[in-house]
Amino acid sequence: MNLFLKRVLPVCNNTRVLVVGTTTDYIDWIRKGNPKRAIFLTDRLIRQKGAEPCPSPEEEILCDLSDYNQSIQAVKKHIARNGFSINGIACFDCESMELSSFLAQYLELSYPDIETIRNCRDKYVSKVRWTENGLKSPAARLIKSREEASAFFRDIKGPCVLKPLSGSGSELVFCCTDEKSCEKVFNIIDSGIRERQANRMYHLPDPEQAKVIAEELIEGIEFSCDFMIEDNSLEVIRLTRKIHSPAGPLGTIRGYVLTDSLPDGIEEDHFLHILHKAASSLGVCRAICMLDFVARGHEIILLELTPRPGGDCLPFLLRRAWDFDILTSALDFAQKRRLRFSKPKNVESYIGLRLHAYHGGILERIDTERLRQDARVCEIFLTRGPGHLIRMPPEDYDSWLLGHVIFKPYYEPDFETQCNQLSDSLRVEIN
Repeated sequence: MNLFLKRVLPVCNNTRVLVVGTTTDYIDWIRKGNPKRAIFLTDRLIRQKGAEPCPSPEEEILCDLSDYNQSIQAVKKHIARNGFSINGIACFDCESMELSSFLAQYLELSYPDIETIRNCRDKYVSKVRWTENGLKSPAARLIKSREEASAFFRDIKGPCVLKPLSGSGSELVFCCTDEKSCEKVFNIIDSGIRERQANRMYHLPDPEQAKVIAEELIEGIEFSCDFMIEDNSLEVIRLTRKIHSPAGPLGTIRGYVLTDSLPDGIEEDHFLHILHKAASSLGVCRAICMLDFVARGHEIILLELTPRPGGDCLPFLLRRAWDFDILTSALDFAQKRRLRFSKPKNVESYIGLRLHAYHGGILERIDTERLRQDARVCEIFLTRGPGHLIRMPPEDYDSWLLGHVIFKPYYEPDFETQCNQLSDSLRVEIN
């Protein structure tokens, strides 16, 4: 199931791939691995907060990415001034995919269209389309008031999940176990969305539409996968089992277990059929996609699909475990370079462990010495240092993430226990 993509055509000096809205750590990664391969369209605020070296003005365009017209004009002027041609668009962030689609249309390049992007970003529309096409997904309903939230709980006769319609990850995601908690949580999410109006993640095409979705809580083992779809061809790139955090908001992921086998009871042909139908139901016909799903018995229950590769620590996990650079492969795909697949040899288990703070405050000290001495640890990547202000969810869902560890687990104890052991080895002082 796990496959490599290999670049087999040379890169032309006068062409570039346009990378839209990507974070500064990804930009640094791509620049080091693919010199003079890309032009980066970056939000000014993201660049201001970035710790990595700034690209040259020739490599990076800075502007307000919430202003699509400004972004298109900036790209147009940049390529005219530098004499480049753009032959591909890549995007690794949900909030920038719609802009990428507008730019692709303007530049006449291959990328999912606006309707497809909105189908994927809208958690309700995606579930409706999947259900209409015979695929399993949680029962869901758009919610405009706390009364409608409690009514959904009554109707499904059980626990439910409330979340923003266009959010990502665990941000403002809550599990409700009774009607009163539904009403309370709706108010929290509604207030949280209002506070985040400057965040492009929460922009909706229609300001009057419902901004909250209620979903049936699905029990089972949660997985995430990346796959490439091109017309009727589909290849799985990676499959990971999620380890949920015992602390923090619902949906907080402690780690990802890289695996080479499907969940028990799931046939490969059936799985590939589901992936293809899940993508095509939303209008995706050519993209590298990420899909979150739950395996329950012989069933696959679809949660979310996005036409971009999985982020977070997943690219680091793939690079360490398989020497496979999915960011470079995404550039290859964007530029329609011929790709070759080959199955990795000697597949072994690797885990990407996310490191979270346990309370808020000013980060005074972070000591990784015990982690470095552990024979299981392959890589430590810290994103925070002394002086960093940690604010805990639901106030902030980013600042409490301190980095990640890539490790090769022992056969026993269980992986969850090993994640706890390594997390406890990180010495953190917060005042």
